[in-house]
Amino acid sequence: MPYKESDFRVNSQKVVVVEDDEVIAYLLEFILKREGYEAVRAKDGREAIDLIQTMAAPSLVLLDVMLPYSDGFQLIHAIRGNSQWQSVPIVMLTVKSQEQDIVRALDSGADDYILKPFQPNELLARIRRFLKVKT
Repeated sequence: MPYKESDFRVNSQKVVVVEDDEVIAYLLEFILKREGYEAVRAKDGREAIDLIQTMAAPSLVLLDVMLPYSDGFQLIHAIRGNSQWQSVPIVMLTVKSQEQDIVRALDSGADDYILKPFQPNELLARIRRFLKVKT
């Protein structure tokens, strides 16, 4: 369904979406843009590393675990190892539901962990919690 610019709120915060599934990435970008966030997407670990090395720090990162080239755990370390990005909140968004994966992500430096399929309003509430944006 086409949407128009007037359907979106205005917000200056940038969210990096690292997601290899085209449908989920499109949905995330739509949800974020509708709430006024600027969404920047990386479709795999290689593109994410490039963003981490070249882009100014975003407000938040939504990060899948299972990605081509570099997985989400490796990307957490890359983010936390970059002086400009090290304090950026990382929200894992993944189908990996095993306790060991959740603990590994949180112990590695992720700030939150959301399982797919996700509820859009819950996702936005968690994003607002990190970005201190109230509705």
